[in-house]
Amino acid sequence: MISVVLLGAGNVATHLYKAFSKAENVSVVQWYNRTHSSILSYVNEVDTTDNLEELKEADIYILAVSDDSIAQLSQDLPFENRLITHTSGSVAMHDLDKKNKISVFYPLQTFSAAADINITEVPICIEVYEKENRQILKDLAKAIGCKSHKISTEQRQSIHLAAVFLNNFTNQLYRIGHEICESNNLEFDIMKPLILETARKIQNMSPYMAQTGPAKRNDKKTIKRHLKQIESEEHKAIYKLLTASIKKTHKYNLPINSGQKKRNKQ
Repeated sequence: MISVVLLGAGNVATHLYKAFSKAENVSVVQWYNRTHSSILSYVNEVDTTDNLEELKEADIYILAVSDDSIAQLSQDLPFENRLITHTSGSVAMHDLDKKNKISVFYPLQTFSAAADINITEVPICIEVYEKENRQILKDLAKAIGCKSHKISTEQRQSIHLAAVFLNNFTNQLYRIGHEICESNNLEFDIMKPLILETARKIQNMSPYMAQTGPAKRNDKKTIKRHLKQIESEEHKAIYKLLTASIKKTHKYNLPINSGQKKRNKQ
């Protein structure tokens, strides 16, 4: 049985708590948050506290707090030589105070409090300072049905960067699409099959091969018409930037116009 003390009450902490609570080989012995009211609804399930001095002994202490709070919280912990881990994709492992055994337990997924998630499909990126601590993190990931991956700080930060493009930026594009639909009295639901198919295609082919659309085929008339339709200057700038990026990526696949053909023959 792996005993855990969870620190933090945000989206990641909440989803981890739910996963640990269902796991047979994990015991959440305590849940800490500096604002106790955030975890009051769980007081009948687990011991809760807002006092670091009251932290119980456990196999691992998981700091699932904001990136800016990790280093300070690790310094404030009132004990030494225990295994602590943070769940951030971007914060370096060495930002943790080395008075304790430091590590990273990074779940590569987007977490929203209102959205359920299948935790078993979430990859867990593991990083340790001392090799002997890797096994308990692997066992913790396995206990909640997750596959773990041994990575370095540089790899994890690259994963996080890629994830920002793939998830955060993509979701912002969903929001823009949603706004365009609403402003034209269209239900956003009509777009959902397209969103799902876009994600499905790259399960079996590269994003490069999956690319379609007016920028890929250099359809200047459609691009010009779209730009006239867009009212927001911010959205217009995004459209131009992404169109230019797609054109640059697929420049060798652009159709040759008749004028180019004639010049090539001469």
